[in-house]
Amino acid sequence: MTNREEAEIQISELDLLSSMFPYEEEFTVTDQLAVAELKHFVDNESAEMPSSKIQFILNVKPEDSNASMVKFSMVCALPFKYPSVLPEITVRSPLLSRSQQAQLNSDLKTYLMQNCSVTTSNAVQSEDVVFTRLWIYSHHIYNKQKRKNIIEWSKELSLSGFCMPGKPGVVCVEGLQSSCEEFWSRIRRLTWKRILIRHREDISLEGGCLAEIQKQRKFSALEEKCFDAHGARGNHMDLGQLYQFLEEKGCADIFQMYFGVEGH
Repeated sequence: MTNREEAEIQISELDLLSSMFPYEEEFTVTDQLAVAELKHFVDNESAEMPSSKIQFILNVKPEDSNASMVKFSMVCALPFKYPSVLPEITVRSPLLSRSQQAQLNSDLKTYLMQNCSVTTSNAVQSEDVVFTRLWIYSHHIYNKQKRKNIIEWSKELSLSGFCMPGKPGVVCVEGLQSSCEEFWSRIRRLTWKRILIRHREDISLEGGCLAEIQKQRKFSALEEKCFDAHGARGNHMDLGQLYQFLEEKGCADIFQMYFGVEGH
């Protein structure tokens, strides 16, 4: 299947979903620019591949056996090679605890890999699991709610890493690629003076079992790290201690990527 054929199928599926769920509270495409890029790619032979994935949210309210409403949301991202590769799906519900949510999404990914991989006449084509580590830079991180979001969202998405508040702000998250991208999608929607991904690492894991994923982690969980804050507002962290922390985790080279100088 060619890239254009895959793009045409994605557009057709979006049109179908729009017909099935006509109300905005049911079905929302979160990045209309990505849809425009995809349509331009289909309509113009000389167009480059889109730079953004199609992402949408489907809100469902099925009735349980007691006739009460159960609300959950399905956040879906379509990789550029979809449907030749599996979609990236995360299910959320206020009725589930974080651990239940994490288990549900892990089971869902396993189900997709086992039952929904695309087949050809010669072989079964399955997408390798990708382990991702994002190094995020912010002009500053002061706001208590933002700091709370960073911790809570990382737990919900089974991400590890660390957050250094203050000026500048540093956030590292690591885990499944789809979870890291969902985290970045949420974080970037908040109000920031400046925030960007300074560096990213993507590692393909053939098979992608839990043990392989855990083996790639450099951090056991996501925690907030403060290093001898100083300055007039007590919001400037000791970057020497940050470098030592990164060195202990085998990430010392990241320091220069962030600050343009070698650490010591």
